[in-house]
Amino acid sequence: MSGLPAWSRALDATFGPPLPGQYRAAPEDFIVDEQLDFTPEAHGEHLWLYIEKRNQTTLEVVKPLAKLCGVTPREVGYSGMKDRMAITRQWLSVHLPGREAPLDLAERLAAVSVRVLAQARHPRKLKRGVHRTNRFTLRLSGDAVASGELPARWEALCASGVPNYFGPQRFGPNGRNLARAETVLARGWRKRDDRQGMLLSSARSFLFNALLSQRIATDNWHTPLPGDTLMLDGTQSLFRIDQVDDTLNARARALDVHPTGVLWGKGYAPDDSPAQRIEAGVGERHPLLCDGLARSGVKPARRALRMRLGEPELRIEADHAVLTFSLPRGGFATAVLSELIAHPDFAGG
Repeated sequence: MSGLPAWSRALDATFGPPLPGQYRAAPEDFIVDEQLDFTPEAHGEHLWLYIEKRNQTTLEVVKPLAKLCGVTPREVGYSGMKDRMAITRQWLSVHLPGREAPLDLAERLAAVSVRVLAQARHPRKLKRGVHRTNRFTLRLSGDAVASGELPARWEALCASGVPNYFGPQRFGPNGRNLARAETVLARGWRKRDDRQGMLLSSARSFLFNALLSQRIATDNWHTPLPGDTLMLDGTQSLFRIDQVDDTLNARARALDVHPTGVLWGKGYAPDDSPAQRIEAGVGERHPLLCDGLARSGVKPARRALRMRLGEPELRIEADHAVLTFSLPRGGFATAVLSELIAHPDFAGG
């Protein structure tokens, strides 16, 4: 495989394709704040640092932080991977049992464009996926803003939710991670070929996006179908439905529940219900990926097909617009932007 397909957009049926627009012309145009639903306990073996980085990935900060503290990168924890071309704020943890960090740690991190905004001790390492949301502040410009059509598209997303696509960054430049995943899965996945599980993730993300794109094309991505597994908004709570009634439809319209799609894995066997027949069809079109994932032993999971914009705000200023919103962990701001502007980054999604 090379490149990525053009995933269906939810708003095209109402508004047509979006007009060209620009985002992330500078790091200050893409600001991300990671938000936890708890605070460090002020004691323990792990030093937690709330940092601000600019033009660096999370892993590019982990390495110098570990070196400065005299630990291995494995002893540094983080909840989520944040973008490079952005200003991002997130928590990191460093395992320092019985000792303190260097007194000049903040100054030495500042020398590599990392600001320490807060720090506290905590008994446990920061684990992946424990943050509650990410809060985004994005600046857009171009025809999509100048035309005056942006507010209507934005209001539609606020009312109906956003397709929960995995962003193009999940697949690497020109989809290269996906091409590598296909090669590795064809010969049999091995941990040594994919230490971080990136290739498995790329394959599962591709299949999920293909499923979501199909359900958008048939206008049932936000509507429960018999056989769907629904997710309660704001939680990971799941429940299967065999029939759809007025109450479930009303809850879906209110963004209280969302249909989910499968993240393919070992033992997943779709039944003959309408929702799972769609999932089976995706699997039939991509047997190499599905069979390879099943052989890898990765466990199947579910992901909501839709996400709600938290506390959304739109401000139009002169020649640009500023969007502010929160997304649940695992949500991609690029999924929001691809509904609002046409941009080369979204040519495949």
